[in-house]
Amino acid sequence: MEPVEINAGEYYLRAFRHDDRIDDVPALVAAFTDEENRRYLPRTDIGGAAAAEIFVNYLADGWKYESRLSWAVCDATTAELLAGVVIRDLDLRFGLGEVMCWSQPDHRGRGVLSTALNSALGFAFGGMGLHRVTYRHAVSNKASQRVAEKCGFTLEGRLREEMIVDDQREDMLLWSRLASDPSPDQLR
Repeated sequence: MEPVEINAGEYYLRAFRHDDRIDDVPALVAAFTDEENRRYLPRTDIGGAAAAEIFVNYLADGWKYESRLSWAVCDATTAELLAGVVIRDLDLRFGLGEVMCWSQPDHRGRGVLSTALNSALGFAFGGMGLHRVTYRHAVSNKASQRVAEKCGFTLEGRLREEMIVDDQREDMLLWSRLASDPSPDQLR
């Protein structure tokens, strides 16, 4: 499948790129060397340009093999990369996926991720036929909790000591959203 672009009002969701016209590598390096992102996304080790290029190719392969959907969330006017949204571990047969997302350090707390994720979920449910999407985050990651709440996810449980944050085992919260759940704008 080819990557799908989404117009999300003031944001534009497109495939991550590293080519002669658009290069997301510097923004990815900045995002994943940021201390806050490193605390909560330890499995995504992007410490330099070479790793970021591999990551862009990895995300592109997700579209190609229908194993993950990924979007660079950009400002619709300036094209600046503000955040990233990935729906990974796709199981199209059973209609399942799991969210991974992050914000560039300068764009946290502005509603970028909740707007982008809601748009991506609209495509995942409507365009891909997913039935259930999960979202996990460390208990201490209050920003991720706000994103889950704003995007209409339901808290399902606590995964005990599943993650390491600041060299300490920490519980994770597990959320889900079903295609049949009301959209967040219906909940307000």
